[in-house]
Order: sequence, then C-alpha cells, then structure tokens
Amino acid sequence: MNSPNPRQLKLLDVVRVRGSVTVEELAEKLGVTLQTVRRDVQRLAEAGMLTRFHGGVRVPSSTVENIAHQQRESLHADAKAAIARAVANEVPNNCSLFINIGTTTEAIARALLRHTGLRVITNNLNVAAILSSNPQCEVIVVGGVVRTRDRGIIGEAAVDFIRQFKVDIGLIGISGIEADGSLRDFDYREVKVAQTIIEHSRQVWLAADHSKFNRPAMVELARLSQIDRLFTDKMPPEPFPALMGDIDLHCTVGTD
Repeated sequence: MNSPNPRQLKLLDVVRVRGSVTVEELAEKLGVTLQTVRRDVQRLAEAGMLTRFHGGVRVPSSTVENIAHQQRESLHADAKAAIARAVANEVPNNCSLFINIGTTTEAIARALLRHTGLRVITNNLNVAAILSSNPQCEVIVVGGVVRTRDRGIIGEAAVDFIRQFKVDIGLIGISGIEADGSLRDFDYREVKVAQTIIEHSRQVWLAADHSKFNRPAMVELARLSQIDRLFTDKMPPEPFPALMGDIDLHCTVGTD
C-alpha cells in the first residue's frame, strides 16, 4: 500500500497505545463506520502494520521484534521528513557525523544532500547510498555483518571500526523510548554499535517520531540523560516533558 493516510495513522496510534483493540472500539474512537475501520484494518494488515484476530487487531510486533524496514519507511513518513528537515537545519557544513540504522536517519541523510564538507561514518548502507550522491560529502562505511532486512551493519567488527573515530555529532534513531527514560531497541548487536556511537560522539542527537514514545523494546541502548538534543515531530506526551526538564534536554519539534 501507499503511505497510510491521516485516519489510518491515527488508527495505528490507537492500536499502539492500547496494544490490542476491537473493531467496534476503533470505530467509536475514530468517529467512523465499522465498514471504514474494517477496510483500513484490512489494508494495514496486508501491509504488515497490524495483526488481526477475531473481532479486533493488535500491534504486529512484540518487545523482541521490530516492524519490517519497508513497512517502517511508509509509516509516519511525513513526520520523519519534518524531523529530517529540522535536523538538517541544525547540522553545520564542514562537520563530522555518525549516522546509524533506521528509516528516520535515512530521511535525515536525504535532507543533508545539499550540505558541504561533511564527513559521515555510517553503519547503514541505505544512508551511504543516499549520501554518495552528494559530491561534497565523504562517506565512510563501517565494516561488519550486513543485516539483510534493512542493510544495517552490525557486530563486533562494526564496534571496533567505530572506536577509531571521535566525531562532532552522533545522529541516532531508536525503536522505543519508555517512561523511565530508557532508549530501547530490538537487536542487541545493533544496540552495541549505537552505544559505541554515543561514546565516540562529542554531541549525541536523537531523532524519534511521536510513535516511539511509550513504545516497549527488549534491549536498553541508553538513557535520555545521555542525549544532548532530541528532534521529534510532536511534543512528547507525559511523563516525558518532566523527564526532559529534569535533565535540561533540548527538544526541537519539526513542522511541515
């Protein structure tokens, strides 16, 4: 399917918050007919964004497995583009960057195509392919094992490679941010690489759309207190404003 429309995105957000929900509850919550909900659910389920059960739907992944890369590309695409523009506006020319795995960081790479004098080190082959179109950007690809589902590079070889560098800005995406302030992901091998990126960056910028807040995942990557700047598309829900205030975390909200 094409990118979900606004109604379908709202439906996905309701399911994500509730975990599982009946078709009747969705119709009432969204103010639409049962027929409309069933049609949306059918399309979203076919795209792998929802899992149906008798009388309702649930999120397709647990704390141990992420949504497939192709499905994540279309999910909240406008929000990711807004975040990418906000990040690109703050990235100066002539600086060094780490960019890690994720569809949001790939959107950021596209937004950096007009920058000059960048040196980018990435464990994301999609990011490398995008930025290789910019002749004013030097791209260094991390060595390691290529994860076929999203072309991310993981493993100990990737960690060892990254340890050679100290960059100006580490740009990272994340799968989930829980209410205790923990940043979480699904693959411990990917997490090890991202942790090394954090350790070897002078500043760490986190890019996360609104769906990532209160989303559980199995492996702790870092804490919000380790982040210098947060870029998102909507002001985070409670309890995150208080958490960010306690640690003086600067939050930039990208807009259309």
